[in-house]
Amino acid sequence: MTEKGGAHERKSVFVLARFERWALPRIAAALPRWIVPDHLTLLGVLAATWIAVAYALSNRDERWLWAASAGLVVHWLGDSLDGTLARVRKIERPRYGYYLDHLTDAYSTTAIGIGLGLSPYMLLSVGLSIVIAYLVLSINVYLETHVLGEFQFGYGWMGPTEARVLLIALNTLALFRPPLPFHVGVVGATIFDLLGGLVALAMASLLVGRVAKNLRRLAALEPPHR
Repeated sequence: MTEKGGAHERKSVFVLARFERWALPRIAAALPRWIVPDHLTLLGVLAATWIAVAYALSNRDERWLWAASAGLVVHWLGDSLDGTLARVRKIERPRYGYYLDHLTDAYSTTAIGIGLGLSPYMLLSVGLSIVIAYLVLSINVYLETHVLGEFQFGYGWMGPTEARVLLIALNTLALFRPPLPFHVGVVGATIFDLLGGLVALAMASLLVGRVAKNLRRLAALEPPHR
């Protein structure tokens, strides 16, 4: 998917982009007029906080994973609909929206990652590794937006919505079967740590590939002086 967002070209390449392109404008059009984009942004921030708390509380009772999964659905609605609602109603504020959206994305990712790390299903070090990898990928997107004039907010097939679906699937798996604990040396871990580590490594690999591609492209646009 390619959209025009402000002065930059927005590109979405992940799996569920077609579904979102169909569903989100319809949901936005059905919302009451008193709901404005900032309300949805706030909803996303509150949902991310709720998800983090629910993951932490799963130490006491695994049924809090249901609350985390519900929070992920609410977070998708708030995070995905704020910009869509502005476009549907033609009340876009490109610079304001760009700044606020990415600031809240950074908070939400950090909160959810820490919440996962505080749960009994993932080591804090693994959760923080995912957060750091995501934030570095985000920084690369912002740099691309500035130097290339393109806002491509997905890496490969995995975008924010796909990540939420994966987390909901893992939450459900944890509720119906044990997390398959094992040890790496003296450190206890679970299958979720293994998957989280693989995700962090995959994001690092995607970053390296994207940086190499960008540098080749920029070198062609601005060849070295001889």
